[in-house]
Amino acid sequence: MSKSFSLESIVRPNILSLTPYRCARDDYGTGILLDANENSFGSVLQEEESLLIKDLHRYPDPNQVLIKERLISFRGLQSIDYLFLGVGSDEIIDLLMRIFCIPGKDKILITPPTYGMYSVCANINDVQVIKVNLDVEDGRFQLKPDKISEALSENPSTKIVFLCSPGNPTGTCLSHTTIKAVLDDPNLKGVVVIDEAYIDFTEETEEASVVKWVEKYPNLIVMQTLSKSFGLAAIRLGIGIADPKIIRLMNNTKAPYNINALTSHVALNALSLQNIAKMRETTCQIRAERARLISSITSITGIGKILGANNANFILVQILDEACEKPNNKRANWIYKELAEHQGIVVRYRGNEFGCEGCLRITVGTPQENEKLLEKLTHLLRETSVKST
Repeated sequence: MSKSFSLESIVRPNILSLTPYRCARDDYGTGILLDANENSFGSVLQEEESLLIKDLHRYPDPNQVLIKERLISFRGLQSIDYLFLGVGSDEIIDLLMRIFCIPGKDKILITPPTYGMYSVCANINDVQVIKVNLDVEDGRFQLKPDKISEALSENPSTKIVFLCSPGNPTGTCLSHTTIKAVLDDPNLKGVVVIDEAYIDFTEETEEASVVKWVEKYPNLIVMQTLSKSFGLAAIRLGIGIADPKIIRLMNNTKAPYNINALTSHVALNALSLQNIAKMRETTCQIRAERARLISSITSITGIGKILGANNANFILVQILDEACEKPNNKRANWIYKELAEHQGIVVRYRGNEFGCEGCLRITVGTPQENEKLLEKLTHLLRETSVKST
């Protein structure tokens, strides 16, 4: 990290001077509550209709302290002051751009192929996107620190560098050495965001989470979620982990009561010791099924390489041309559509992304789901081969 890094110098002036909205519940949360224009007669729902959640007529805890206390225990952090909770990681992405990037002036840097929401959110916020492609040779999908440094030097108004590890669609953890090189780069004047949505699918022996680095790097933000390993995509809970100064800015800028009571109730239960153990057991089963799927799918004629390091709960599969010589986008896209429209199996076509020619991204399903996939995929690839002869 550059010794000249100054948080205040990269935050939008209006955010620094912002007086945050104070929730009615910020000051007092017990007693006869007549302060927030709530319906004092209660919710129209019966208790059994609301997952046994009481007080649905009250706004939720704006700070979600109980969830944060369980998270710092789970992730080994020092204090809840390092945590921000958002409506999925997408709220966090948007919030960071609104905090750090002046529309029409500042930029972000991404490393394709990567999660598409970074660019979408930048476009919404009128923030220019600088692209430095990953090293994709042989499905390596790793950073090029020298190229990133050059881009930062040429674009000094770059406020955020988004890195995805394990990547989507790459399924590959980024080397800690290269992440550190970016964080320590003297040309970096902004913050680095590491998106760790899939981090719990990595093996313990692998280079994985950098979450504890936030205690060393004041310009690092790590994003995590309960959507993937905890199987709670429906509740939309994203987690931002950073230096308390950045977390304070995020809390000052977010909408009031952004985490609803239903989400809070489910998340708190999910983060019990019992359910964390269950999550770890499930991710272990997914890794085993992932290995079995890779072994089976690569034996099918017409399938090429499995790209990436397979550190997530999906695989990135090459579909070859009819001659089985090289990856082919046309055939991959046809397979994708046939599976979805006629076979009842939906995967993701990723052939248009850099370094992913002819690729389908396939989530690791249950053993039964994977067997059906393998059967249909074998049939379709054989069918296209017959038609081409």
